[in-house]
Amino acid sequence: MTAALEPLCAQLLDAARKAGAEAADAIALSGETLSVDLHKAALDHAERAEGIDIGLRVLIGRRQACVSSSDTRAETIAALAERAVAMAREAPEDPWIGLAEPGELATGWDLAALEMDDGAEGPGPEWLEDQGRQLEAAAFQVPGVTQVQGAGAGWGRTHVHLAATNGFSGGYSRSSTSLHCTAIAGEGLGMERDYAAESRVFAADMPDAAGIGRLAGERAVANLGATKPPTGAYPVLFDERIAGSLIGHLVAAVNGASVARGSSWLADGIDTRILPEGMDLIEDPLRTRTSGSRPFDAEGLSARPRFMVRDGVLTGWTLDLATGRQLGMPSTASAARGVGSAPSPSTGNLVLTPGTRSRAELLREMGTGLLVTSMIGASINPTTGDYSRGASGFWVENGEIVRPVNECTVAGNLRRMLATLVPANDARQHLSRVIPSLLVEGLTIAGG
Repeated sequence: MTAALEPLCAQLLDAARKAGAEAADAIALSGETLSVDLHKAALDHAERAEGIDIGLRVLIGRRQACVSSSDTRAETIAALAERAVAMAREAPEDPWIGLAEPGELATGWDLAALEMDDGAEGPGPEWLEDQGRQLEAAAFQVPGVTQVQGAGAGWGRTHVHLAATNGFSGGYSRSSTSLHCTAIAGEGLGMERDYAAESRVFAADMPDAAGIGRLAGERAVANLGATKPPTGAYPVLFDERIAGSLIGHLVAAVNGASVARGSSWLADGIDTRILPEGMDLIEDPLRTRTSGSRPFDAEGLSARPRFMVRDGVLTGWTLDLATGRQLGMPSTASAARGVGSAPSPSTGNLVLTPGTRSRAELLREMGTGLLVTSMIGASINPTTGDYSRGASGFWVENGEIVRPVNECTVAGNLRRMLATLVPANDARQHLSRVIPSLLVEGLTIAGG
């Protein structure tokens, strides 16, 4: 299917040149999705979608403009290019924009080695509905589950092609299959809810639907009787399910766009220790069968693994071409874009160095504190790193879980929090972000 998108990108570039663009890049996306959701053992929602979208960025000197459409007729493409050129002529100047030089471009890649698409024909709605019924039935088999708020399955395949007037042209496809279940335990004001979900690039790698539904039910029942935890300074263990959000704040702070704007609490962090000694954070866009993998970035640069943090020390920023020029550094091949936007820095697959101990062992080490399994809301100061989030989970005493808790706030400063991380060994290897449970010392918990 990417072969069908290549001529569209060529048409867009040709139309841009004819309209007066000095340089341009084009992106075309097509895809198909199928999803089924059940509620109370009945089909609640079923949807099949197919579509195509095109985007064009034109450059005139140091001015640029982006346009997009889902109409691929020749006359629409010509009008789109004319509109983009007219917009670019009125746009403010940006001294940092520009396409990659030909010598910077990716010239070869091995899509088969990345295994981004299983190549299998999409499942029928009957299979997806059957998976949803298995999810729901398994959740109801857990004693204490009173409702299943939703259970469903989905499948999709996306095709991408990118081309530019600097000579780059390349594309790839990506597949995904997913299952999800949300269970409710208890009655009235005492009801508690939790979920379980799984997604894989290859449908053959999907775990059993019944196991996912059962886990959703067990998690909901475990939350019954939740109360507020005590207020004070305690260690906090971020469960593997939500530990990635903590690393996500670090990733956001080292994004070149934030640094260039002066809105990063790590603006002075290069070559300084921000994680404990011995801990690495690696971005690897070349991992096989992983949702965040790619052969090249949105500006045509070869994707490559890199250390974001090495032995606890920040190595640099996440950069596309424009932010790299602004900060006086080369791109890290981290550009991402949609059909209606210019490239900007972004990260995909991440791997954090795991620890040697299990989550249970870290709980015993923690003694008394909070195990966080869910978070809501966020108050993060981007320039100071001050951190405050609503949380729920389980209270731990003498290294053992004693009761569920909710309606509390966890607060601290990200620079100090990250410096004290103790990782467990429970990261799930199939995820795009392989982040284990993380123990953090001395956070302020506001509860009852």
